[in-house]
Amino acid sequence: MASLLDRLPVSPAMFYLPIGYILGPAVSGLINVAPDQHAELLTALAKMALLLSLFTVGLKLRMPFRARIWRLPLRLGVLAMLVTIPLLTLAGMFMLGLPPGAAILLGGILAPTDPVLASDVQLKDVGDRDRIRYSLTGEGGLNDGTAFPFVMLGLALLGVPSAAAYIDTYAVLQVAWGVSAGLVGGWLMGWLLGRTVVGLRRRFRLALGMEEFLGIGLIALAYGVTETIHGIGFLAVFAAGVAMRRIESTNSGQQELDVAQYQTVVDSVPVSGKEEIATHPAKASAYMTETVLGFNQQLEQFAEFVMVTLAGILLSHVGFSAAGVLLALLLFFVIRPLSVALALIRADVTPLQRRLMAWFGIKGIGSLYYLVFALQYPWLAPAGFHSAALAPRLTSLVLTVVAMSIVLHGISSTPLMEMYQRRRRR
Repeated sequence: MASLLDRLPVSPAMFYLPIGYILGPAVSGLINVAPDQHAELLTALAKMALLLSLFTVGLKLRMPFRARIWRLPLRLGVLAMLVTIPLLTLAGMFMLGLPPGAAILLGGILAPTDPVLASDVQLKDVGDRDRIRYSLTGEGGLNDGTAFPFVMLGLALLGVPSAAAYIDTYAVLQVAWGVSAGLVGGWLMGWLLGRTVVGLRRRFRLALGMEEFLGIGLIALAYGVTETIHGIGFLAVFAAGVAMRRIESTNSGQQELDVAQYQTVVDSVPVSGKEEIATHPAKASAYMTETVLGFNQQLEQFAEFVMVTLAGILLSHVGFSAAGVLLALLLFFVIRPLSVALALIRADVTPLQRRLMAWFGIKGIGSLYYLVFALQYPWLAPAGFHSAALAPRLTSLVLTVVAMSIVLHGISSTPLMEMYQRRRRR
């Protein structure tokens, strides 16, 4: 369907979602997956999809850190997050009547953005310097990790023992360590592995082949080691991807990336010449990075298909939520624009760019992961709230918001970005 979808103003996710819904118990009943009963398996699947997405995002961000454009994803991924979660928490408590722990959990689940589900707002290639696409792509890589402490805080307030550390005296230090260990540890592992492979190839013609699976190994290494030292593994995987890209940009120079040349390096070289390119002093790093990126993007598309179809199946099981529709409208048209406006105060963006960044707060794999992650644990609601009804209600709310995001943002992404490009050319 890819060649057909490329000609239409829709995203592939808009087709995957109804397919999942039809497969689910609300229509055909071919697949019946209960979110709470299969939460552990769903968490593993969603984690793999999210890790692939985060590493791929990191590989796309080529600009040096001293470039001013990096301030935009940092503002959106951190500052906008710190505004979005409290506003969603207030909405959950006073509009939906949720207890504080569940409201904070709802905010942490719905705050992360996912630009993967609308390809028109992603970076088109690693040489793309468009502020909107760079900002939204970088934001999606950062805020999936920065939302983790808030999810754990919500679970701690719901009586989950493994999250209790997030409400004790040293909670702030634990969060600071988790963020620092994630970013620094992931960067170091990505940098060391990338430099080692490139060095072995250049000097000794060793460590050749299997470039496609180098990224998979680095994802596992960065996530596993960082989680072992109590860092945030999602931030580590994102940082590892950025580090691998920085090795390439440093070796290739900071000039504008010649996309055609790199595609020639990766795709058009005869099989017999691959080893020569992989060991070439000037092209070894580019060949490694672009091959890893190309393979991961294909895996990412497959993961998108699986997870959005799964979201449709889960929604078919729990049903739509009228309150979720109202929450989605509040999030898309009030909370997201307000958080972006505050995060981008005095930022170097045009009014049109600011409005488009505010609109494209897409919800997807990150929100789905944190939902099923939270469902693994039994929740204890405070007095006056029914514990057994809390998880199904939150599940229906989240899946309704994700479904509305897939539809609304999928329909609007192509025409809005085409309008933006026309105005840029003028």
